[in-house]
Amino acid sequence: MLIETLVLPALVPAIADGLRGLFARFIQGKGAQPQSVQESIQLIQAHTERVRALAEIDALSPNASPWVADLRGAFRYVAVGSILITTLVAALAGVNAAALDVLIDLSGASMSFIIGERMYLGIKK
Repeated sequence: MLIETLVLPALVPAIADGLRGLFARFIQGKGAQPQSVQESIQLIQAHTERVRALAEIDALSPNASPWVADLRGAFRYVAVGSILITTLVAALAGVNAAALDVLIDLSGASMSFIIGERMYLGIKK
């Protein structure tokens, strides 16, 4: 198992945030600025419409079962759990070394990403 497969996914949130901060520093945090009050209002309306569209896309249908909503919210953890269980079963079943190495790298990377993201969010607070 390579250490890079564990460390890199844990560092992805921090690297992405660092690049965003570097880019903001490069352009002095200005970006595109509205030139008038009318443009400011249009920008706010565009942001509102964007958030409304995202909420509509992400919304469950009204007749969705509660377990579907719960599974959707916990999908990341269900996926990682199934990867870990598959790796454990493959290790106990004695699959070939190449397949086991791939599964171990996959399980390590997925766990590292979840733990790294949570840790980074905790540090950033």
